[in-house]
Amino acid sequence: MIEVKEKMKKSNKLATHLKTAYAASLTDPQFKAIINNLKIKESIAMKYTSCLEETVSELKNCKACKSIFECQNKIEGYVFMPTLKNERLIFSYAPCKYTKRLAKEARENLEKNTIKITMKDIDITDKKRVKVIKELKDFYTAYGTNKEIKGLYLHGSFGCGKTFLITALLNELGKKRVRSEVVYFPELIREFKGDFETLNEKMDYYMNVDILLIDDIGAEKVTEWSRDEILGTILQNRMNKALTTFFTSNLNLSELETHLSISNNSDDAVKARRIIERINQLTDSIELISANRRK
Repeated sequence: MIEVKEKMKKSNKLATHLKTAYAASLTDPQFKAIINNLKIKESIAMKYTSCLEETVSELKNCKACKSIFECQNKIEGYVFMPTLKNERLIFSYAPCKYTKRLAKEARENLEKNTIKITMKDIDITDKKRVKVIKELKDFYTAYGTNKEIKGLYLHGSFGCGKTFLITALLNELGKKRVRSEVVYFPELIREFKGDFETLNEKMDYYMNVDILLIDDIGAEKVTEWSRDEILGTILQNRMNKALTTFFTSNLNLSELETHLSISNNSDDAVKARRIIERINQLTDSIELISANRRK
């Protein structure tokens, strides 16, 4: 009986603390605006006060930001944003307007300028890129005798040439009749949503092409369908067949796992962790922090 009373006492104390913290946060007009836009019950919202405060802080950073290169948020170019689903708030990293603009420009430049680039076009004067370039050269040499070697999960700063470097390798391998494909992941998901008729045919190709580069993973809007049915299926098949897969991202694997966890329940966390485990099976992770070549 005493133990039950103690638990009730702690529960009431926690509830009082949540109400107090929530009431204090509501004095901020932007915090209140987010609550109003979400149309969420107060009893639910107060459970997420600290996360919502983080969103408010990042939105304020964005309001004062004039360029992605001035970004003050936890993850450069992204905002920690909530969405309401089944009476729960789900937080994920949404690209800011500058990230979206850069992604569009990068995709357009990739389509225009990387068709003919090869490894001889890589700038080798930047010491920060030495490790990655060595990895790519070693891969090129080894792939001739071993088709089951790991790719790279290449993550790091904006505009440092992640996609350029891997595309140069793939174009070089193309001279040896190695089939490869570069897919800009956010665009791939949009394309699949609008064209279910050819979905199975395209999925089969991406699951079986010799080398696949999944470009800019983490910039897409995550849904259970895109994560589990599309990404999970492609990665599982490529892992089973030991097919080389590369990734580029502005997020490290820990940040990507958070991005893929589109709700706070344990089942969602397990599914996100499963994707990360597949990526770990397929790749070695390398960070590239270098000068922004898009400036």
